[in-house]
Amino acid sequence: MPVRDADETSGAPSAAGHQAAAPEDGNTRHVPVMLRRCLDLLAPALAEPGAVVVDCTLGLGGHSEALLATFPAARLVALDRDREALRLSGERLARYGDRATLVHAVYDELPEVLDRLGIPRVQGVLFDLGVSSMQLDEAGRGFAYAQDAPLDMRMDQTTGISAAEVLNTYAPGDLVRILRAYGEEKQARRIVSAVVDERAKEPFTTSSRLVEVIRDALPQAAKRTGGNPAKRTFQALRIEVNGELSVLERAIPAAVASLAVGGRLAVLSYHSLEDRLVKQVLAAGAASTAPPGLPVVPERYQPRLKLLTRGAELPTEEEVAENRRAAPARLRGAQRIREEHQE
Repeated sequence: MPVRDADETSGAPSAAGHQAAAPEDGNTRHVPVMLRRCLDLLAPALAEPGAVVVDCTLGLGGHSEALLATFPAARLVALDRDREALRLSGERLARYGDRATLVHAVYDELPEVLDRLGIPRVQGVLFDLGVSSMQLDEAGRGFAYAQDAPLDMRMDQTTGISAAEVLNTYAPGDLVRILRAYGEEKQARRIVSAVVDERAKEPFTTSSRLVEVIRDALPQAAKRTGGNPAKRTFQALRIEVNGELSVLERAIPAAVASLAVGGRLAVLSYHSLEDRLVKQVLAAGAASTAPPGLPVVPERYQPRLKLLTRGAELPTEEEVAENRRAAPARLRGAQRIREEHQE
């Protein structure tokens, strides 16, 4: 299946005349998180012919494939910044032909992608945030702290700086800020002090050395709680390298704005920073903006969104038992119920 770059998305949707290739290992090992619940949340908006659903985080295509199979009248637009993910998903989704348009883009580029495709509004949007199964499992990407690999962590390996460059070049104060803000790491100053000492001897290049430095820097009490002691540092570096939170801050409002009235949004988050940001955007959209004390609330102050989940929904115990990567997932959904008021 042809893949479009973000600046090459004008004209008709992509077509794939060939039969689907056999799934590669990445496709068979990928288990979409909270799949049935995501489909149920989006279903009322996707039944009509001509409905467009956007998978903003294509990955290995598990959610996208289910959307295409479950809603045969719908068209899919799928975004990913990782070219290898796009290649594998293109093979997986090839049998759906021109119902699927895959685009090389970061998800905050959604408005530009839809504009170039000539799609004014969509009926569904799905986000499955964080790092994909393929990126975690592929040695060489540097996302996982459990295996040795080059410290890269870029979701798009054609652009930006690597995690090694962040570790080796950022000022100590900036590293402390990143670990505290993005990793919620209480031992940030202690870890950064050790990193600065070690990088002066030799620049960091591999994940195993960073894990070792973190383990040695932490007090025994900190190493006994919360799983692998390196996980918060790795999360923080990954978020910094890929600009994940700043991208998400732009992407969720853009997704809401792209929805037609009646359209639905589903967002899967995997840590509190993502979930908090999603919660804030959806809650603001579901709240009245009227000044206090008005006896009647004019339409321009009425909520634009209706929340579809009560708080953040969690995966079932059965799903977590079958797929451990589902454990931290938090799902929120909303429906567009009103257009923006035009003065």
